[in-house]
Formats: sequence, C-alpha cells, structure tokens
Amino acid sequence: MSEKSPSNYWKANLRIIFICMGIWALVSYGFGIILRPLLAGIRIGGTDLGFWFAQQGSILTFIALIAFYTWYMNRLDREYDVHED
Repeated sequence: MSEKSPSNYWKANLRIIFICMGIWALVSYGFGIILRPLLAGIRIGGTDLGFWFAQQGSILTFIALIAFYTWYMNRLDREYDVHED
C-alpha cells in the first residue's frame, strides 16, 4: 500500500480526532468536574481554577482545538492532494 493511500489519510484523520477529543475530555470533564476539588485552591480571575475551567476554560480550549484541527486538516489535505482550491 502506498504512503499516500486513502486509508492512511483516514488513519491520520482519525488519530487527530481522537487526540483532540482526548484533550477536550481532559479539560472539560477532568479539570472542570473530576479534578475540580484539587484545583479549588488555585485562584484565577476571582474564582478557583476548577470553576474557571468548567465555565470558560473548556470553551476556550474547544475553540483552540477547532482552530488547530482546521489548520492540521488543511495541511493533511494538501499532503494527500485532496484539498479544495
């Protein structure tokens, strides 16, 4: 199978999706819910870090992940010659 095959493209695509979803789950569920008691002593913006992640941090991380995924997929599309002009 060649290096530029459709299956390699989808493997790379799924790999980045799972990485982004893992980061999103860690930030939103991990920091915002599960680890919130551990982060309660750290203050940021007038509130504790766990609350901040639950209210704003997970949203900002999600937006950053969308921007990263867009950039990465555009690069991957050009690499596998499936980009749109």
